[in-house]
Amino acid sequence: MDSQFDRDTAVTLRTPGTSGTPGVYDTELSADWTIFGVVNGGYLLAVLGRALGDALPHPDPFTVSAHYLAPSLPGPAVVRTETVRTGRTLSTGQASLYQPADDGTEVERIRVVATYGDLGTLTDDVRTSAKPPAIPPYEHCLGPADAPAPLPGSSEIARLLDLKLDPATVGWAVGAPSGKGEVRGWFGLADGRDADPLSLLLTVDALPPTAFDLGLAGWTPTVELTAHIRCRPAPGPLRVSITTRNLAGGFLEEDAEVWDSADRLVAQSRQLARAPRG
Repeated sequence: MDSQFDRDTAVTLRTPGTSGTPGVYDTELSADWTIFGVVNGGYLLAVLGRALGDALPHPDPFTVSAHYLAPSLPGPAVVRTETVRTGRTLSTGQASLYQPADDGTEVERIRVVATYGDLGTLTDDVRTSAKPPAIPPYEHCLGPADAPAPLPGSSEIARLLDLKLDPATVGWAVGAPSGKGEVRGWFGLADGRDADPLSLLLTVDALPPTAFDLGLAGWTPTVELTAHIRCRPAPGPLRVSITTRNLAGGFLEEDAEVWDSADRLVAQSRQLARAPRG
């Protein structure tokens, strides 16, 4: 399938990397993946993840840690990758995305360190106490079209997502946040593209922020995000749960779990974000 996600995360190799020399990729950040005019952090992770997947000898992201240094805006960008280490089962690299400033100089927007492997070679041994989130059936959940009014500036990315939220976690949309810091829902891409390890990097940062359920509205910029991809997801919709337990000093953490249609925990993440100031 020709998915917009794949088109908008495409990178073009300009300069192959060699020992001690970074690989350089050109890309175009799409305005369709913005929230309040700023490019979504999960989409950025997927762009850099695609570049690292091309640069490293292993195909799948296992762990990706990103520091968001400055807001990224729609338009041209350059990704520079470096191979840090390669082994038989895992390889590690780093990547940075740059965009031009008004004076023409390059500004580093995001820096990532990631370890890649082959999820297809993992054993079937699973020992876990984790359980899928309890979410009502898809048809009983609420999407953007069910909201009384769109959040100002936040609707661009919503058009590309098949997102249905648990009614128990969307009271903030009608001025009645629960105060628990929880958001849960069904997730997919609107064009029907099945999830894969790369798109899971988007999924962990694509739901409305838990700050909304705490009664805080506005942009919630990510400072740092670490995602763990645990296995290749089965076809079908994903279930995503995001929680916050602590907002202090103007910052909050968000813990995300992503479950596939086979009831497997396929991705986890934690991020530190700045609470909305409004």
